[in-house]
Amino acid sequence: MSGRLPLVIRGAVREDAVALIALWDECATVSSDDAGEALTQQAMWRKPSVAEAAEAIELNLSRPEKRILVALVEGEIVGAAVCDLQTLNPISLTRVLLITDLQVRARFRRHAVASALLSAAAAYGEDAHCEIVLAMVATQARESARFLAKIGFNQVAIVRAIQASKLRSRLAGKATNSAQTGKLIAMRRTLRRRHADPDLRPRA
Repeated sequence: MSGRLPLVIRGAVREDAVALIALWDECATVSSDDAGEALTQQAMWRKPSVAEAAEAIELNLSRPEKRILVALVEGEIVGAAVCDLQTLNPISLTRVLLITDLQVRARFRRHAVASALLSAAAAYGEDAHCEIVLAMVATQARESARFLAKIGFNQVAIVRAIQASKLRSRLAGKATNSAQTGKLIAMRRTLRRRHADPDLRPRA
């Protein structure tokens, strides 16, 4: 049965690096039933060293608009959520709160940990006068997606990912093909004009 735990919500600090690595690593592990669907998400996870994680936490916390929330039960970090203050788009001053990386350790799910984290995030957004709250979850995180839908979140976007090197390679290929296609089209237009106007035909 689910039930509420004696939760404490606070902001993350550099010293949480070890616990947060363990949390992310556990949540990135998927069951064999979801493996086929989760390959892309798994490929994006690379377990960092403690030094790297600590530096990343410090870097993120140096941004005044960003906050990392952690949920603790008896001193153990069992969940986390990342809050980011943004504008709705680059030409609007409508403030939005983006919640990402909503993570809860498996044995603490269905104990209102996610609800407590979202409640703290919502309070953070209200203090910053945000009009809209957005949440982004991994494709295979069906339980998280169902939970968000149940409390009223609607799907408004699709997030896709590709390695930077692959993107550059494929765009370079498209640019080359586009140039070749442009030359072919120009050649065909020239031939059509020559066929229509006898004066443009090459003379013997």
